[in-house]
Amino acid sequence: MLEITNLQVSFTTDAGVAKVLDRINLGVGPGEIMGLVGESGCGKTTLANAILGTLPANARCASGAIRFAGEDLRLLPARRMQDEVRGRRITFIPQDPVGSFNPLFTVGAQGMEVMKWKSPRRAPGEARGIGGLIGGLCSRYPRRRRRADREALLQMLRAVQLPGGNDVLRKLPHEFSGGQRQRLMIALALLPRPQLVIADEPTSALDVTIQAQILKLLKELAKNTGVSVLFTTHDLGSAYEICDRVTVMYAGQEVEAAPVDAFFRRPRHPYTARLLASLPRPGRAFSEIGGEIPGPLSPPSGCRFHPRCARADATCRLQRPPVEEGDHGHQVRCFHPLEEEWRP
Repeated sequence: MLEITNLQVSFTTDAGVAKVLDRINLGVGPGEIMGLVGESGCGKTTLANAILGTLPANARCASGAIRFAGEDLRLLPARRMQDEVRGRRITFIPQDPVGSFNPLFTVGAQGMEVMKWKSPRRAPGEARGIGGLIGGLCSRYPRRRRRADREALLQMLRAVQLPGGNDVLRKLPHEFSGGQRQRLMIALALLPRPQLVIADEPTSALDVTIQAQILKLLKELAKNTGVSVLFTTHDLGSAYEICDRVTVMYAGQEVEAAPVDAFFRRPRHPYTARLLASLPRPGRAFSEIGGEIPGPLSPPSGCRFHPRCARADATCRLQRPPVEEGDHGHQVRCFHPLEEEWRP
């Protein structure tokens, strides 16, 4: 469904050029939940914005391809990306469910605004507005489609366990709890019947008990609808609960990709093993990785983890490792991967 190949993204800043993504490779299969795991600042959100075509003006994609359902999104015209892909075939669940709603309009009005432009029932040739010059602000909303879209919105609210029908639609965002607002965000992301949903740390702003409920709901809805999900997180526990496969990023490079069971049972990259070892466990002293995460303005050559890796040698410092294929699609990008069974 999604295949990213050798993607490089840099940002022009006052301090110089920040190389945020360094030849990233990643794939998400149809109906698969892929976890994108890494520390804060490793490039997860930048990758999501590159897929959606929402990078800021100071960003530049130097090379690479983002193929979605066989088409390279980097080559699509901006109008087609806006009308056909972003918000329809690819949707987004943001990290902050509070700031993502307009506080002045009811959730019903905001949900119907999404459906006016992104409904799967919207015909490609529907009017854009007065001459198409003002973004379609005056475009009519066909009455028959509006009724069908409203019913679809009510059904989706029931699917995300927000019963109440029209009473829910009449409420303002502040009248919902944080968990309920995130359920609303999931509903709006699934309403256009997308092929891919990008969930950018969707539970990080919620307390632990609500996180578990939202993860369970998202997994159930994804499996029931057959949609693919790219789930970005820094929480390994969340990745374990929801994902089919996991890709690990470090300082703008992907270092390991594996089915979720193999990822936790037998990590092969030294960074992945140290990351898992750093998780707190009862009766064990805290273990840290050590060293500092390299900055994007002057990243180390070769494997970016080599300054913090006890297994690194001269080759690691000079060359970026190739991908080594293992059993069941277990991929590792390392000259000296771990071969023995890992013990926490």
